[in-house]
Amino acid sequence: MVIQQTIHNFEQGDVVLPETGRPVVRSNEGVISSGHYLTSMAGMKMLMAGGNAFDAMVAASLAAAVVEPIASYSLLAEGVFMLYDSDSGDLTSLNGQGGAPGAATPEFYRSRGHERIPTGPGLDAPLSFTQPGIVDAFTAMLERYGSLSFAEVVAPAISYAEDGIPHYEYMLERLKSRSGQEQFDNFPPGGWDVFYDGRQVPAPGALMVQPGLANTLKTMRDASLAETDSRSASLQAARDAFYCGPIARQFVESTKAVGGIFTMEDLAGYHSKFAEPVTTTFNGHQVWGQDTWTQGPMLMQALNILENFDLRAMGHNSPAYIHTVAETLKLCFGDREAFYGDPDFAAVPIDGLLSKEYAAERAQLIDPEGAYPAQPQPGDPWKYSKLSGKTAPQVMAEPIYAGPDSSGDDGTTHVSVLDKRGNLVCGTISGGSFSKSVFFPELGACPSTRIEMFNCEPGHPNVVEPGKRPRTTLVNYIVAKDGQPVMTVGCPGGDNQVQGNLQLILNSLVFGMDPQQAVESPRFATASNVNSFYPHVYYPGQLDLEDGIPERTADALRAFGHKIHRTANCGLGATVSARDPKTRSLSTGADPRRACYALAL
Repeated sequence: MVIQQTIHNFEQGDVVLPETGRPVVRSNEGVISSGHYLTSMAGMKMLMAGGNAFDAMVAASLAAAVVEPIASYSLLAEGVFMLYDSDSGDLTSLNGQGGAPGAATPEFYRSRGHERIPTGPGLDAPLSFTQPGIVDAFTAMLERYGSLSFAEVVAPAISYAEDGIPHYEYMLERLKSRSGQEQFDNFPPGGWDVFYDGRQVPAPGALMVQPGLANTLKTMRDASLAETDSRSASLQAARDAFYCGPIARQFVESTKAVGGIFTMEDLAGYHSKFAEPVTTTFNGHQVWGQDTWTQGPMLMQALNILENFDLRAMGHNSPAYIHTVAETLKLCFGDREAFYGDPDFAAVPIDGLLSKEYAAERAQLIDPEGAYPAQPQPGDPWKYSKLSGKTAPQVMAEPIYAGPDSSGDDGTTHVSVLDKRGNLVCGTISGGSFSKSVFFPELGACPSTRIEMFNCEPGHPNVVEPGKRPRTTLVNYIVAKDGQPVMTVGCPGGDNQVQGNLQLILNSLVFGMDPQQAVESPRFATASNVNSFYPHVYYPGQLDLEDGIPERTADALRAFGHKIHRTANCGLGATVSARDPKTRSLSTGADPRRACYALAL
């Protein structure tokens, strides 16, 4: 006998829970996702005022300097962007990464007893101060693609800094960091008076006011308002106040007082750069990202290698899948350490690195049942390149076989904006860590220390040189289908950025996940590479797994030879934003690993 059951819909609950902890945010008018709800709201205000995605990106990123300083991001730091402008058809990258000051040479650092450029915590941190690149990138983006004035886009950030915002839990947890507090004591008063209450971590909801940062922002705003000839001249005035005017003078004075090596010429000479992105194809899509002044092309290399495997048949996050992706990334890290650097200063065989033939050759090196015990040696992309050259020796670090969480980098945040006009823009903004830099209350921010990513080896593509940009970890991507940009992808996390972004793209393009599923899915990352950040730790054979990956999977990976390390996150603050070119529907998600928030218009 069949027993018929009736399912009743009750007001107090659903029959089935959603697949994700947060919903996909959808709209036809505009979407934004960032590392904090107030950051997202700053950008949303621009869309509501009739601005476009680029206006919203700059407003949100300026606000993030106020709201998210614990994401190791400040107005004295850097950012990298991928942009698609529907009016012009431009698909371009924007390099807002600062470079080395004029006195920064291998000889200078070795004369100070350093084989690598040091950062904090410690008194040598000022030797790693880097040209601030983000402000010039903002004004360049606004001038080429934006529509609103500088005063309009900076208004939310000024309000947040001057009137204050409530302290929030994610930030307060990071204010407990002993290394950040130690660095404040090394260079008093540091941020004690701005972020703490009598040297105690404030309660959630306590007001955080940042007068120094408010003054810096208002100085740029006032300069822009004083210039009335044209919108372009007004934007240039805001930029000049920062790089040639009172802010620059304060920056040079403050940094020299603690042992920095910057001059006014180092600031005035800086300019961000629009550049042709590099690209590859994968699974019927084209993926675009920054050149080798970042670690970005690693992702294209990895996709080319992974084309040689049936990932879908392996199953998402199965032992075979995780092993294959992790081993692929190890090969790419080997190439990164040997070949990547600022292409304005070094010959880089990018055509060889991204050739499908080279990828097929590298794919043969992956053992389906055995893990590389260390960072692999680089390949020979020169034979697939139109350029000629030789492989630089790898600059290795001393192996560390046990240590703290190698993937718990709090730094960096990400913003993604899509608008109804068909514009897409994403930015990964970072620099100015409390524990690695020096907080200057008079400016309200910490300078970037990104030149720590250089080495001091003559002839290496990433050797430190005046004006050169370090091979930054900051990356993001635009994905196109049939010639139409359809997706932005970004994931903060240091050396885990490419690794997280790769998994977001595979989640989306191979396994068909929506933007929220793609970011919530558990991630993994190899730590078997020389870390980009000082002191450049190295954990041979280590594979980090987030807690959401089952222990039976970890056991299978151990059997392959991986040294499993459990971690809270493998990149945090990830975002996938998508546009359906047929329906013009826009969608985005927000990573629950931090205080991220997505909004729709």
